[in-house]
Amino acid sequence: MKQLSRDTEAIHALGISGVQARVIAPDGRQSVAISGTADVNTGRPVSSDGYFRMASTSKTLVATVVLQLETEGRLSLDDTVDHWLPEVVQGNGNDGSRIAVRQLLQHTSGIHDDLPGYTTPEEYYQQRHDVYSPEQLVARAMAHAPDFPPGEGWAYSNTGYVLLGMIIQKATGHPAHQEIEDRILRPLGLDQTRWMDTSPTLPRPHAQAYQLFGPGSRVDVTDQIPVDYENLSWVTTTRDENRFFRALLDGRLLPARQLAKMKQTVPVSAEVQELWPGGRYGLGLVERPLSCGGTYWSHEGGDGGYITLNGVTDDGRRSAVVSMSEARGDTVQHIMEQENAASALIDHALCAGGRSTP
Repeated sequence: MKQLSRDTEAIHALGISGVQARVIAPDGRQSVAISGTADVNTGRPVSSDGYFRMASTSKTLVATVVLQLETEGRLSLDDTVDHWLPEVVQGNGNDGSRIAVRQLLQHTSGIHDDLPGYTTPEEYYQQRHDVYSPEQLVARAMAHAPDFPPGEGWAYSNTGYVLLGMIIQKATGHPAHQEIEDRILRPLGLDQTRWMDTSPTLPRPHAQAYQLFGPGSRVDVTDQIPVDYENLSWVTTTRDENRFFRALLDGRLLPARQLAKMKQTVPVSAEVQELWPGGRYGLGLVERPLSCGGTYWSHEGGDGGYITLNGVTDDGRRSAVVSMSEARGDTVQHIMEQENAASALIDHALCAGGRSTP
């Protein structure tokens, strides 16, 4: 507990407004630490049960549903995109007949990513309530040539997961968020994880989310709609995120065969290696080395001021989540400092029980 408090304080000391962390030990005991403030104007304290936007951590939810559908024989990881979405991925060298579902899951499709985003306060205020359909987001990507031929590289592609959401809907007749609720959230009792549709707000309690655009330019960016709201409009808590990853890794959501497929990894790009040293990507799941030996599984998320890192040991018995309510994205140095401090918290928490089994 002392180490967890030190690590949350170290993150706050970087200038990050609010931090909350939760660790669950193999015996189920929970340790919680908070630091900073939930609102820089009022000084309101951070809640250990505060909601935050899940952002890209929801990719693991999407991947879990796809693998459940494979278990049921309703789709195959070798199905092409064209099999499910004819003529959606085409033009400028893009060819949905050459891209497999597995490659979308693993970011090896080569599809170029072109999601809208803001880089200045002015752009944030102009764009924060813009709403895009999945078809519009895919069309933006199709305006670009692929980054590489399918299966011949690795590049993080949110657009690939937009397509996976569309495939889930085609295969089941239901939106991906409904399948996630029915297949994962309800069975596990994750009642603090919610799909917010196009709502620009979060349930209470929550910390305000801040984006640092540069010196003297910290902007409250809480009020916004995620551009890929179909897939990224999830909010959660450190309690629920811990419980989800533990359930996934201890085999409660997927049969052993499908979980093994999820854990078959490839190296990430050199650029992403800077953020995740030694990192490898499975099917919606990231593998990272532990300082005490072995590896852990995770999928961080960052969107609209909220940045969250998580980790669970291979057996699902020890887990940790740290959520930060400020993104210091103005310089590479700030990005790396924030990422490294949060990664250190996860590593310390997962290594607290001694050497991990490789």
